[in-house]
Amino acid sequence: MNKIKLLKTYETRIAKEGKTWLWVVKSLLLIVAAALLFGLFEWRYHYFNLPRLDPQGLVEQRCVVEKVVLDSDKDGDGIYDLDDIVQGARKDLEARPLYKDAYYAGGYPPENEGVCTDVIWRALQNAGYDLKRMMDRDIQAHPDDYPRVAGTPEPNIDFRRVPNQEAFFKKYAEQLTTEIKPWDAENLKQWQGGDIVVFGPPNDHVGVVSDKRQADGVPFLIHNAGPSTREDNGLLSWPSTLKYHFRYPKAN
Repeated sequence: MNKIKLLKTYETRIAKEGKTWLWVVKSLLLIVAAALLFGLFEWRYHYFNLPRLDPQGLVEQRCVVEKVVLDSDKDGDGIYDLDDIVQGARKDLEARPLYKDAYYAGGYPPENEGVCTDVIWRALQNAGYDLKRMMDRDIQAHPDDYPRVAGTPEPNIDFRRVPNQEAFFKKYAEQLTTEIKPWDAENLKQWQGGDIVVFGPPNDHVGVVSDKRQADGVPFLIHNAGPSTREDNGLLSWPSTLKYHFRYPKAN
């Protein structure tokens, strides 16, 4: 009888422990599922730049920034240059070229490779501007204006260097403010999709201002800093000073 009682007690204990572990496993699965669901919603809001809801169900405030329309249309496709430029940058974003710093015969990397400067010429190309040709001509005529030429032009690489693109845009683009004020519509109106930015040392970099904005009105940045072209909050998060803000071509 004692053995039977002990056996029943043991079985009861095992059953209780089994239920406890089952409850623990279910709880962990619920926590993981909730975390995945939260992450999915966060990705959705970030990727599509959607407004969030506060706990009371009210749509969060957004800074509404006026779009500046410039009527230049280099390639005559009915799309203004700034829109064409940002669309070209977005095409590079969709192609997801891997970051690869290399020298290429003929100058141009393949479509699946590139660096930050390749985002710029590809974006301008979509608007009908041949940045390589324009820079090669200007470098031939004024080599001393370009710091990475050192008197010896190299058409296969010169147009893909950050300091050289900076020098070109300083000469031929409109220079705008480098000040960014979140929630300030008047300040942010100066930041339009298709604008080009240059960051200084120690992390020299270039990118195209996106036509998508965060809730505070600050636009995203389309750029390639590895592993591939991306769109993010680079205007405020890049680890170097924002040196120049250009708009190409200059307004008439």
